[in-house]
Amino acid sequence: MAETIQYRTGEQVKTAGEYESEAGKRMQYRQGDLFEACPATGKTTNWKHCIIQ
Repeated sequence: MAETIQYRTGEQVKTAGEYESEAGKRMQYRQGDLFEACPATGKTTNWKHCIIQ
């Protein structure tokens, strides 16, 4: 099974697309954006890229 790469609040987005926070909230990001705090909790979070298969 492939390892999921996660990104932290404040890191720069390298690949545009939809990302999901640890709380399960999804947001669209463009390349060059900075990952925001979790929209559900307002706290620092990890984001993972949602890949449609």
